[in-house]
Amino acid sequence: MELPGDPLLALTERRLGWLQSRQRVLAQNIANADTPGYQPQDLKDFSRLVSPRGAGVALAQTQPAHLGGRGGEAGARPDRSVTDRTPDGNAVSLDQQAVKMAETDTAHALAINLYRRYAAMYRTALGRAS
Repeated sequence: MELPGDPLLALTERRLGWLQSRQRVLAQNIANADTPGYQPQDLKDFSRLVSPRGAGVALAQTQPAHLGGRGGEAGARPDRSVTDRTPDGNAVSLDQQAVKMAETDTAHALAINLYRRYAAMYRTALGRAS
């Protein structure tokens, strides 16, 4: 169902895209659990990606000693929560990756459910209940 200009559905679609990307990154981490020297990756939090757009204000560097602001890049970055490494330098913890996968799966189910219910509400309002 295409509803042009609906901000809630657009945000839900962005969230689903982010969750899909995160699932791919986490699967890559698990696939490389035995690769020597592999460092796990993760995406920036979704809330950090959308809050600058929602606020409408960009960060500015007003003094040379201040840190400059950066745009919201959705690419994978090294996972900073890594604490343990194996003797071969691999830092993937299968337990942590499994927890992150479960969190991502739960968030995906929630976003899909929200999208479906919102679309159903539109169908009801248009008299096309099914």
